[in-house]
Amino acid sequence: MSDGGDSARVRNEMWPFNSRSNKETERFYLLPGQGGAAYRRKQKYIFKWSIVVGLIVSAALGALMYWLNRPLP
Repeated sequence: MSDGGDSARVRNEMWPFNSRSNKETERFYLLPGQGGAAYRRKQKYIFKWSIVVGLIVSAALGALMYWLNRPLP
């Protein structure tokens, strides 16, 4: 059974107002700091701090839930 993928692609290419003509012509250029080693360092930095903040927030919420649910003396 065919899913109609080829005919759908042909219909989209024949559409008169189709803005996606050719992927090769739609190239983009990166400015400094948007890719490469600097970008990977930045992403690693953000990832490490997101883990740290997540652990702190989860510990604070756990302590709050423990404090609110403890039995009264």
